[in-house]
Amino acid sequence: QHPKVAWVNYATLPDSPYHATCQKITAGKASGIISFGIKGPKEAGGRFIDALQMILRLVNIGDAKSLACHPATTTHRQLNDEELAAAGVSPDLIRLSVGIENIDDIIADVEQALQKA
Repeated sequence: QHPKVAWVNYATLPDSPYHATCQKITAGKASGIISFGIKGPKEAGGRFIDALQMILRLVNIGDAKSLACHPATTTHRQLNDEELAAAGVSPDLIRLSVGIENIDDIIADVEQALQKA
């Protein structure tokens, strides 16, 4: 819970659209991939990504290092608002792939980036 976070999607959360599948396939132990929305305009997501210091700003996922991406300004930047919506990419969407760094360091980096978003 953070005042600059609009929503969180993680497969182990009961309100996730993937919760039932997660329970069935992984016995409730989801991956290190989480997505969330940054409150504010699309530019807030870009500011969040730019403010990250330890977490790498890359569009791939599943690395040993923590990675983050703002699809609306990276992988899907060529799409207009209607196309983004059709692709399931909201302007506030941040994808975070959590790596093996110390969890306190990951949290601190996300926290300081949220403050700058």
